[in-house]
Amino acid sequence: MSDLTLGQDAGHPAGGRDADRATPALFALAIFTSAALVFTVQPMATKLVLPMLGGSPSVWNTAMVFFQAALLAGYAYAHLLQRLTSMKAQMAVHLGLLVLAALFLPLRISGVLGDPAPEAPIGWLLATLTLSIGAPFAVLSATAPLLQAWYARVRIGHSDGQNPYVLYAASNLGSFLALIAYPALIEPLLTLSGQRASWSGGYAVFVLMVVALAALAWRRGATAGDGAPLERSAPIAWREKIVWILLAAAPASLMLGVTTHLSTDVASAPFLWVAPLALYLLTFVIAFQNKPVIPLPITLVIAAALGLVCVAFTAFRSGNWLVLFGLHLTTFFFLALMCHQRLAERRPPPDRLTEFYLLLSVGGVIGGAFTALLAPVLFDGVWEYPLMLVLVGLARPLDRSPIKNREVYLFVLAAIACATPPILSAMFQVDWDFAWWFSKTVTGDMPRLTQMVLVVAMVAGLLLRDRTPAYVAIAAMAALSTQYIARGYEAKFTDRSFFGVMRVGTMQDDRLGGEVHVLLHGTTLHGAQPRNPEFACMPTVYYAPTTPIGQTTQALQMRRPGLNIGVVGLGSGAMAGYKRPEDRLTFFEIDPLVDRLARDPEQFTFISDCAAGPVRTVLGDARLTLGRETPGTYDLLLIDAFSSDAVPTHLLTVEAIEGYLKLLKPDGVVILHLSNRNLDITLPAAAAAQRLGVPNLHQVYQESDASPEMADASTEALILSPTEAGLAEFRRRPEWQTIADTEVRPWTDDYVNLAGSLWRHFRR
Repeated sequence: MSDLTLGQDAGHPAGGRDADRATPALFALAIFTSAALVFTVQPMATKLVLPMLGGSPSVWNTAMVFFQAALLAGYAYAHLLQRLTSMKAQMAVHLGLLVLAALFLPLRISGVLGDPAPEAPIGWLLATLTLSIGAPFAVLSATAPLLQAWYARVRIGHSDGQNPYVLYAASNLGSFLALIAYPALIEPLLTLSGQRASWSGGYAVFVLMVVALAALAWRRGATAGDGAPLERSAPIAWREKIVWILLAAAPASLMLGVTTHLSTDVASAPFLWVAPLALYLLTFVIAFQNKPVIPLPITLVIAAALGLVCVAFTAFRSGNWLVLFGLHLTTFFFLALMCHQRLAERRPPPDRLTEFYLLLSVGGVIGGAFTALLAPVLFDGVWEYPLMLVLVGLARPLDRSPIKNREVYLFVLAAIACATPPILSAMFQVDWDFAWWFSKTVTGDMPRLTQMVLVVAMVAGLLLRDRTPAYVAIAAMAALSTQYIARGYEAKFTDRSFFGVMRVGTMQDDRLGGEVHVLLHGTTLHGAQPRNPEFACMPTVYYAPTTPIGQTTQALQMRRPGLNIGVVGLGSGAMAGYKRPEDRLTFFEIDPLVDRLARDPEQFTFISDCAAGPVRTVLGDARLTLGRETPGTYDLLLIDAFSSDAVPTHLLTVEAIEGYLKLLKPDGVVILHLSNRNLDITLPAAAAAQRLGVPNLHQVYQESDASPEMADASTEALILSPTEAGLAEFRRRPEWQTIADTEVRPWTDDYVNLAGSLWRHFRR
């Protein structure tokens, strides 16, 4: 906003000086406010939809596609509105639509479409968001291009009127600050109903701002003669329009791709969606300044180097996760900045402003739809991310000067370097043990050897950065080389669903009879099973007999000959190892792919071979599916759906726990599995139990160093029962303790504070 000229208008008397100063400030403030409202509603809407689809990163990515599509609708409306030559008429229409859109307030999720089908949730999510918040979001998002177009007309004859694009920086600054404020301030301080009411109030204030802006513009006389339209410039060639679309599509795709890659292949962390989106918005702020703090020539050099380095690390999922986070986010920032700066230098005259933003939003929808909707269908892993890391190189300027011999030699050297690791692995394929001996002798492991060899290709690619085809070809060869090596030593099976990428890997443990199958959801362990028949039916990791889950299950089985057991979260199906002929066992699972893997004897046999009798699976979000079960019929409910960043907080609220207790018999038990690497979710759960006034006990189990790696795992759990009789035998065991009354506020369906949980975890 500092780029705006606030001086006196030339040709106007001194008496108009105050209005002249107020006009740019009011335009900037209105655009800032509308952007802040737009980017507050995005996390709020995904929070509202949480009870239906859980906390998968794919829910956020799909919601982002909806927001990009709604943005496109808003920009299309803003562009079509320019056909009204009268600015007064445009303002009247926009104010009318803003008032009509207010009929959808306060924001809520429409129940018209019922519950989502777990096999095909994307269409349900997009349609439900459209019905629920589509109108106010689209009309509000049209504000930025509309106000910039009006500003150019209001400021005809003044230097700042020739570059209304600087107001785009104000728009993205508002978006950036709102995005950061949501998890840090808004969510901890306001209930969900309070957020909805506050947003409605902010919307009303914004409408009043637009009214004031229209009154100021009319009173000032800048629209004398009902607003002289801007002088029309020459039409934009279609080739240039396609370039705009592609330059906008690449960073939009990369934003969702890096989010998925980091949460799937590097490490799960809370609020992971904030960082890429915040950096994406920040690049707009920098790119559309009059004098960018990072000039384009510097951006091009840094982006070239980081792009090649990132490609070499993307395939391998080992290493210091903080370093990898920093590398991927920094690379994304400079690649997105490169695209947006190239867009900024190609921006058209002000009369083509709304057309420019419309095509940018088309690119955003295309990029987002490719990553969130198409890629999960096309690819079994997160292949869209390395693909876009390579293709974004095409956004670089093209050097058309004659090719030098030195450049040819560099390209050939890079090709040889990229081909070397796959050739070595192919040569040693007959004797893979020797290949691994060779790689470990030289560097310590095969991935490191690959990365060391690729340093040659990276240096060559950096030197050839202005030869765009050569640069992109080197990046593609490096990506193929690393992906080839990575697939040679990691998962034996990989598949993908809406809810994430599932991998079945293998490891050797002689103490468990040899080969062990391990189920991974991204970087989170979801189960393991020894393949040796002697150990195959032994529940492992969090479900081992020594853990709180195993202890509780066995204690209840000693009470009566037949139990009715419900388990939220299927994993590898290890709980089926406890099922006796007289027991009934039901898994409540949101992801159909997990159910297929757990029932596939080639992967896991807990259900097919170990369980005595049939095992039932109910697909869908647990809050919805458990609500259809008969009250008072379960002896044991295990709630085990909490993993790293994708915390389905709605399963730990006071209302959720109250629902679990209603499903239990009088002496039944609920187990809340609370192991988490990043968040303290124990105190909110304990606070909820204390608010409900129900008996509860807590245990932190530490795995034994003497145990096989996958035999058991450190586990934290809270058990609850409707009556003291349900926990009587556990109170006599010293490993179970009562958590003291806590001042932590319990989570409810109307209030969750993840930032507080993150802070408490790091203070431990």
